[in-house]
Amino acid sequence: MLAVLAIIAIAGCGPDLVATARPSVVPSAVSSATATAAASASAPIATATASSPSAPAAGSGDRPDLASVRVAVQPVLDGLPTAIFATAANDGTGRLFVAQQDGVVRIVRDGTLLPTPFVDLSDRTTADNERGLLGLAFPPGFGPQRPEVFVHYSDAKGDTTVAAFTVDPADPDRLDRSSERVILTQRQPYPNHNGGWIGFDADGMLLIALGDGGAGGDPENRASDLGTILGKILRIDVLGAPAGVPYSIPADNPFVGRTGARGEILHYGLRNPFRDSVDLETGDLWIGDVGQDRWEEVDVARAGASGLDFGWRRWEGRHCYDRAAGCVEGGVTMPVAEYPHADGCSVIGGVVYRGDAIPALRGAYLFSDYCSGTLWALDAGLDGAQAPIVLAETGRNISSIGTDEDGEIWLTDVAGGALLRLVPAG
Repeated sequence: MLAVLAIIAIAGCGPDLVATARPSVVPSAVSSATATAAASASAPIATATASSPSAPAAGSGDRPDLASVRVAVQPVLDGLPTAIFATAANDGTGRLFVAQQDGVVRIVRDGTLLPTPFVDLSDRTTADNERGLLGLAFPPGFGPQRPEVFVHYSDAKGDTTVAAFTVDPADPDRLDRSSERVILTQRQPYPNHNGGWIGFDADGMLLIALGDGGAGGDPENRASDLGTILGKILRIDVLGAPAGVPYSIPADNPFVGRTGARGEILHYGLRNPFRDSVDLETGDLWIGDVGQDRWEEVDVARAGASGLDFGWRRWEGRHCYDRAAGCVEGGVTMPVAEYPHADGCSVIGGVVYRGDAIPALRGAYLFSDYCSGTLWALDAGLDGAQAPIVLAETGRNISSIGTDEDGEIWLTDVAGGALLRLVPAG
């Protein structure tokens, strides 16, 4: 049943996708994933209209050759029910960690799924609709001297909890469940749009992605309200905070000291930034923000940028959503890419490829869609809007795109309970 509920959890793209939303639709969402992907293959990809031509951005010199790159998505493992995120610890062990929406984290070592979970938090996690274990992050320098792991999950009440757990001193493949240190909590007014991603930026600050609180159309306009952390990307210091304090607020955060604003906020105006990433080679933050009725979008905050307004609920992609608010582009950071719901239903933000196995792909930002399974790429080194380039039609319900210690790409299929990897096509 949980695997079926996960279908709703990722596809939070409209006001009907709440806890009681049309359960009869769920089975067809599973069975039609491959058909949707096939249909999407022949459909045109929308070109986001740029106000100025794309130009090279500052940062890495890697530039992909998207016209010539050929890739394939290769199944590696199944038996991972509700697999929702895959990442590496970057501690030299080569392990891959797969988080499941049901609250369990599994370890894959040398292509083999270890029998014992890294941690099982299912007894303290609400896993339905868009709730569950949604994010997992390892800090820079993770290891014996810094043995904490950070998770983002929905607690027994369905509210957001970001917490740290310590590795069991007697077993590096286990977390100590009794070591939980709660970092941050947030009451969720509705059961959808919880965001979910967490990760560390180039300065070692923890970034937390939170959705607008749910329902449909952001009825309380929380994404634009600087007095709440909903609909935001937060930036907090969990590694350098004083003893006994869960986190401190970096002094260079953009709203520190502003009356009525939460100092934790880094960026705002987001609907449901479910899957995001930091390109540690450039410091750029890439955001996949799930759309409402018509458009899915990819946003980027270049290294050093702060206080950006990504426009929700006034804008959905590059299109006016709340006409009563007067959709003025001034002060809004528009998406670098968008696509219509003819080509999918729920964007899955990905990563910038920095591996070696597919040289023509280096410097490309990869992202997907939960419903269509299409895998797209952008040139991460260009500023301005781009038309996404189709790399593959996976026929899968993609829930995340992550990397291993070598920078190679891994994907999770939440409905199929599978771990996949991206390889060069022969």
